[in-house]
Amino acid sequence: MTRLNPHISVDCVIFGFDGANLKVLLIEREKLPEENPDIPSDILKLPGNLISDTEDLDESAYRVLRELTGLDKIFLKQFSVFGNPNRLDNSNDLEWLRVTSELPVERVVTIAYYSLVKINESNPNESLLSRTKWIEANEIPKLIFDHNQIIDKALDALRKELRTEPIGFELLPKKFTLRQLQNLYEVILGNKLDNRNFRKKVGKLDYLVALPEKENGVNHKPAQLYKFDKKTFYKTRKDAGFVI
Repeated sequence: MTRLNPHISVDCVIFGFDGANLKVLLIEREKLPEENPDIPSDILKLPGNLISDTEDLDESAYRVLRELTGLDKIFLKQFSVFGNPNRLDNSNDLEWLRVTSELPVERVVTIAYYSLVKINESNPNESLLSRTKWIEANEIPKLIFDHNQIIDKALDALRKELRTEPIGFELLPKKFTLRQLQNLYEVILGNKLDNRNFRKKVGKLDYLVALPEKENGVNHKPAQLYKFDKKTFYKTRKDAGFVI
């Protein structure tokens, strides 16, 4: 029987991009037995769990991601640890955790990860489907514990990483337009980019490959499609890193 550690958890901020907005995958917490009617169940939370005594941290985080997205081998990065002794101060939230874990929880340190997935490829476990919601990153409601703070810090980490590594391509389809790429950078960084300068800069990138195809099914002039060539990137990258 798997035994959970009552003092250590992992929480995952799962980012997705729908072509216009950066979103975060949240989940309604489990309902409690009827004898706990005063504790609401329709509050959203980050996907996460107490770790098992037999698994390491990354293994636990990947387990949470597989259960919620149905995906394997997706981008995952540990970005912070949250250990404030007051993070479980809300009595309703703490009671919910004790009942659902069946453990005498007092204090939990959580290791936070962020993950990047393609929204149209995610396929949540059927038992979780009705409880999952993609919410725009700038419209996150009040969550349990310190999960709003975790998302804010994940966004900061994502923005820093985006300037030095090609992680944004994890959120785009395999074939994408320059407009989609620019939209992605704008919504993550939170500011508009000059269209001409952006296109001039990306036009010099050897690892951004123009395809002999254009988008279809659109009600405007079809745009050129591109792909990210990972092998070329790692062969040609400079010490200064990846910058758009």
